[in-house]
Amino acid sequence: ARARRHPPARPSPGCSMEKRGPVLHIVVVGFHHKKGCQVEFSYPPLKPGEGHDSHSLPEEWKYLPFLALPDGAHNYQEDTVFFHLPPRCGDRTTVYGVSCYRQIEAKALKVRQADITRETVQKSVCVLSQLPLYGLLQAKLQLITHAYFEEKDFSQISILKELYDHMNSSLGSTLLEGSQVYLGLSPRDLVLHFRHKVLILFKLILLEKKVLFYISPVNRLVGALMTVLSLFPGMIEHGLSDCSHYRPRKSISEDAGLQENTPRLDDYVSVSAADASDTNLGMGKGGRQMTGNNSLEGQKANVPFSQSEKTCNGAQSSSGTVQRLKVPPHASPASSESDWETLDPSILEESGLKEGERENPPSEQAKNLLSKGVSSEGLPITVQPQANTGHTVLVQGLVSGLEEDQYGMPLAIFTKGYLCLPYMALQQHHLLSDVTVRGFVAGATNILFRQQKHLSDAIVEIEDAHVQIHDPELRKILNPTTADLRFSDYLVKHVTENRDDVFLDGTGWEGGDEWIRAQFSAYLHALLAAVLQPDNEKTLSDFGTTFVAAWKNTHNYRVWNSNKHPALAEVNSSHPFQGQYSVSDVKLRLSHSVQNSERGKKIGNVMVSTSRNVVQTGRAVGQSVGGAFTSAKSAMSSWFSTFTQSPQSLGD
Repeated sequence: ARARRHPPARPSPGCSMEKRGPVLHIVVVGFHHKKGCQVEFSYPPLKPGEGHDSHSLPEEWKYLPFLALPDGAHNYQEDTVFFHLPPRCGDRTTVYGVSCYRQIEAKALKVRQADITRETVQKSVCVLSQLPLYGLLQAKLQLITHAYFEEKDFSQISILKELYDHMNSSLGSTLLEGSQVYLGLSPRDLVLHFRHKVLILFKLILLEKKVLFYISPVNRLVGALMTVLSLFPGMIEHGLSDCSHYRPRKSISEDAGLQENTPRLDDYVSVSAADASDTNLGMGKGGRQMTGNNSLEGQKANVPFSQSEKTCNGAQSSSGTVQRLKVPPHASPASSESDWETLDPSILEESGLKEGERENPPSEQAKNLLSKGVSSEGLPITVQPQANTGHTVLVQGLVSGLEEDQYGMPLAIFTKGYLCLPYMALQQHHLLSDVTVRGFVAGATNILFRQQKHLSDAIVEIEDAHVQIHDPELRKILNPTTADLRFSDYLVKHVTENRDDVFLDGTGWEGGDEWIRAQFSAYLHALLAAVLQPDNEKTLSDFGTTFVAAWKNTHNYRVWNSNKHPALAEVNSSHPFQGQYSVSDVKLRLSHSVQNSERGKKIGNVMVSTSRNVVQTGRAVGQSVGGAFTSAKSAMSSWFSTFTQSPQSLGD
């Protein structure tokens, strides 16, 4: 069994903190011909004191209607959306939303309200949950949505109240420990579609780049995006609790106006060494460093050193010096390095948290943490190796704020302003250029997102399995090594074997979903173990020297490296596919070059068209001459297939 320590949520003014289960609300969102998308029903009410049929929304959730009823939904009879909402009411974790959309002809309704003036009625039923059980919630919600529409009378809401009670009685945090958390997320399908590019996507997120996924309808979009995240150990279960801390546009615009008229001092984040040691840089769950006046939601309530603007703008260390982290006025999309770093490594090094102090924190620090709701059992920052009994013990990471295992998983990628938004509404477009957002993994169906390439580092077009990386330097960093090519080829071969057997497909361990996740877990553990070794240049070169150098500049690496993870001493600190260069590697590399360079693609297209013309000419000339042409065509095809048979398409 996994030991878990959840700090209790702190109430805030105007919020009802009655004891609740994992499901916070059941919400119905409809499309009104004059008002657009709006909340039509919520149970319990979204705002205390309001009725179930109130249209009003909490400020933090003002985008809820546009997320639950996606853009372009009228083009589909039904769809499913996964989305994330910012925390509210003192809760310091992400709210996970699952929405099932359907439309029905208005003439089929038994009871037709006066405001229904169009031929079709479009509605979504959504669940707002504290647990990231996307597929499980979707399966239950689809059944209820179908039944709700079959009533043909949307005033019959008793079934929705029953759904709320049923989910809260049947769902619990123990479900995060099993495979049900991955229900509906298939790495096997991901590898079949993206093939060797899956590792490119994995590394893009490790580097905390701005990655935009694009396809329609939404269910294909969120399925692919969340499946990529499921390849990171512990990410779905415990790594997304801080992934959606953002402010609605109204607040952002106000802060932007203030920033234009404030002195240059506001371009800095002031962090003292004393504050870093006492509060671990305010990185508890929901913690957020402040950027001038652009503080994120809940900052003043959660971080002690931001109790006043004076303290925020000029916190002094015990030596009387002030440390400031420079925040650039705008992000550079062409840069391969991260311009917006949230954690200076010197702060962690100089914070006074020596190894002995980490294991035995001062009583004053313990009091501060206990006042925040962190149990004394979760205080040690060092994760001790566990006995090999098959049990995993999770402890609260004092720096990351996430529940970590003995290897430091999940990595603190989606923290400190790096967002995960499986589906983005057009109304959230401003977040892509928001100064308080240092990066994102986001999904969109509106073409306007894809057209504005300068706002992202990479665009993943799911339909064509195309990964478009804009910066040439970033493309070089992500260029796969020989060992990486072997790893990718190993995955693709195991997944594609016996895939035509409808009775055996996906039933075995090798090539199955759990197997693929285990391969990526082993890959990441090997990378982490390798960076801890002395004189590791040769070992790290198998992962990519420039890639590792770029990764060491990321926030998630610095947080992970600030802790001790003795369990990694038992992990083999070399690439899973390291070894001597061979003839098969030449084939892999040549195939990669042919398929991914512009020149190689042109050569391939010419060869294909030439083969087609040869066949046509052979048929025209006659059987005797055609035989010779057919033989020539077969020779060319077999020669070309040697390049395309293995990695057909690696990262662009």
